[in-house]
This record gives sequence, structure tokens and C-alpha cells, in this order.
Amino acid sequence: MRTTAIYFLKLAVVFSFTLLAACNSGRQNNEKYSTGNVSEISDDSLLTLVQYRTFQYFWEGAEPNSGLARERLHMDDIYPQDDKHIVTTGGSGFGLMAILVGVERGFITREEAFQRFQKIVDFLEKADRFHGAWPHWLNGETGKVKPFSQYDDGGDLVETAFLVQGLLAVKQYFVDGNEEEQQLAQKIDQLWREVEWDWYTKGGEDILYWHWSPKHEWKMDFGVTGYNECMVMYILAASSPTHPIDPEVYHKGWAMNGDISGEYTTFGHTLPLKQHVDPRKGGPLFWAHYSWLGLDPRGLSDQYANYWDNNVAHTLINRQHCINNPNNYAGYGEDAWGLTSSYSVPGAAAFVRGQSDEKPESGNSQQTSYAGHRPSFDLGVIAPTAALSSMPYAPEKVLPAIRHYYEDLGDKIWGGYGFYDAFSEEYEWYPKRYLAIDQGPIPVMIENHRTGLLWELFMQEEDVLNGLKKLEFSSPHIRK
Repeated sequence: MRTTAIYFLKLAVVFSFTLLAACNSGRQNNEKYSTGNVSEISDDSLLTLVQYRTFQYFWEGAEPNSGLARERLHMDDIYPQDDKHIVTTGGSGFGLMAILVGVERGFITREEAFQRFQKIVDFLEKADRFHGAWPHWLNGETGKVKPFSQYDDGGDLVETAFLVQGLLAVKQYFVDGNEEEQQLAQKIDQLWREVEWDWYTKGGEDILYWHWSPKHEWKMDFGVTGYNECMVMYILAASSPTHPIDPEVYHKGWAMNGDISGEYTTFGHTLPLKQHVDPRKGGPLFWAHYSWLGLDPRGLSDQYANYWDNNVAHTLINRQHCINNPNNYAGYGEDAWGLTSSYSVPGAAAFVRGQSDEKPESGNSQQTSYAGHRPSFDLGVIAPTAALSSMPYAPEKVLPAIRHYYEDLGDKIWGGYGFYDAFSEEYEWYPKRYLAIDQGPIPVMIENHRTGLLWELFMQEEDVLNGLKKLEFSSPHIRK
């Protein structure tokens, strides 16, 4: 593991950098930036800078043997359970897309990306799979499953869906390339075909189950129903050319026989889908991101909702809650918002729930917990990914937040891999730590706003289009 000092020197991390210049590969590091006053950076250059830094989590910061995304990177060099080589499959799917952004933005060459993708695909072919599905965590050195919890030591269909979403985008990027690139696309296609989505109906039930383990079988017993981050899993399961689910699994399982529908208007914005944890204000904001890195919500609808409208409303309600700030947390406002699952202040949840009379101490930035922050469970913790990854839905609201985080909070929350995972001005808590699943959506969704790159790639996959038609979706990508 590089020390923090060497790492910061290598990436030339200087907070006063303001312009990210075009570059074709890592050979021209000294020509990537020009210096100046931070307030002079243009909007376009700021977006590119954020994309570049965050992309580096998945490029420079990748686990070296597998090329996949580490579950976490702590710049304080404190790692629980010695997990420097533990990679996350879902976060790696996001990282695959981030690397494609890196090629298109000139951070690396197409050939450099191709070499990395070859390493990743070769690793995934040999890594542990369970009826075609990868586990949540893998050991990046051995390819063996790392249990996520006591009984979660087998296939994780949700994380697999996030990984496959990224793999299919890579496939489409290279499918018409040279002979070697076409071979890579074919290998990805084979991995896609080997996922046994129908196995995860537990013998033919009209619902998909999140986990299966050869040791514990269906003990986790987590049937996935909407609405949450898992929609792309059902879409891919219906789209599989080899192990598809029937439409009834989507309609009876995910959509709960239609009970997923329900209009809830808050702050003038209407959610067309019933969101379990808080129907009126929505769940953590990552629900509007993870399934939508490749699955294009623009004009996408079925009998239950228009998904663009749903994601926009989810974003704006989350923001307005932070502006209203019913708990009077320090630092919240029009340009400081975004509640989602992330690292959290230890003890904050118990204090807010009234389970503890002791308010968390300020300034203890090295300690973290994890929480599903949302309007109905607001602990005073903001995660930059929540706003930044919502860029397509409300760009005029997101860009001022990026500027505030970059210009006003600065190196309290900004490092070599972009903005740190979460912070709290209320508790003066600024841990210098990253999580793959929160970093990945940032460069991808910013790029989807700028060019639609990942949406266009993923929606070129004929299997996906066939699956959407099978489920009677409407989309501009679906040819009549």
C-alpha cells in the first residue's frame, strides 16, 4: 500500500489546482493541470477535475492483482480486518464504467483501459461464482469469496447485477473494435450468459432472492421487492438470453402485484412509486443512482411509473428536506445537501433516536459507523455522492453544491480520489475515507449528464432491449 505522502505526491494533489487539461495517458502528469485561484475554475473544468480525481479511485487505487475496486480506501491507513485486498463486485461494476469515462475524457488511453479490462475479466472468469452469480466480496489475490456476513458467503444477485451492468457497457464499447477487443467482448458475453438469474427464484417462486449460499442455502431469505436500488437486477434477469425469469416475477415480486404504485407529493414534488422506508420523502438517494448508471431513465416508463420523473422527484425532495433542515443541523442549505447510505458519525443514530443521552463528540474524524441516511432518518451527515451523482436530474442544483464542497470546505472533504465519503459540520467530523460504491456513481452520472455515454452504451445491448420489451417498457431506445 502506498503511503499517504507518496500517493499525494504522485497525483500532485494541490488544492489550488483549477483547470484539468486534456491528456492522453499517465505519461504527461505534469501537463494535466494549470494553477490559479480556485474561484476561477470554470464549471466545465470543475466537472472534469471531479471526474478525474474520482476515476483514480478505480485506476490508481484498484486492487493490484485483480484490477477490481477495493471495498474501501482509508487515507489514514487504518484498515479493519486487514481488508486491503478485499474487492467489491458491485462497486467494481461502477468502476468499470468510471474507467470508460477515463478513456473518453483522455485520462488514460483506450489501450490502457483494454489491458485493465482483460485483467479484470480473466480474474472474474476464475473467481468464485454460485450458479453464475458472484459474491458481494472477493479476495482480490485469490478470487475466493470473503463472507459479507455470517450467512452471506455465496452468490449476491444484486451486486452481480451492478457488476453485469458495468460489464455490458464495456462489451458494447469494444464489440466493434479490433480482433482482440472483440474477443474481450465475447468473453464478457459468456460471463453474462452464465449468470443463472432464474435459480434465484428459489425453485420457481414469483420473486427474486438476493442471496444463495452452498453452505446455508436460502437462509438469508431476502426476497427483493420494490422500490429500492435493485431494479436493474430484475431488468437483467428478464433480459438474460440463457436463464431468464418470466414477466410474472417482475410484476408479482418486484412490483408486488401492483402495490408498488402510489402517488405521494411532498414539497411540490410527486413520487409515483411507493418507497418502503419513507413513501412521502423517499429512501437514501443512491436508489436514484445504482440501477441507473447504465439503465437510461430518460423516457423510460412502464405501467407503474415514469422513471425519470421518479428520480427527479426523489432528488428534489431530498434536497428540499436539507434546505428546510427540521433538525437545525449546522452546514445544511441550498448548496449543502444530499442524504444517502454512507459512513456516519459513531453514536449519532442512538442519539437521534433517543436511545442515548450523550451527543457524539466533535472532531473525532477517525471513527466511523455506517447508516442509511434519508429524510426520515437524518443524522446530520451529508455524503457528497448523493448530490454529485444526481447531476443528470437537477444540474442547476448540483453544480452549486459541487462548488461549495470544493471551494468552501476544500481539503476538509477533498483528497486525491475526489470528495471523501461523508462529513458532518454539525459534529465537526471529516473522515478521510472512501467507499467504492459511493465513489463509482460520481464520474459515471456526471458523464451521463454531459454526454449520455454510459446510458447509450448499456442501452445498445440487444438482450437488455429485448428484456424491456418483454416487460412492456417504453423507451426511446426501443425500436418499434
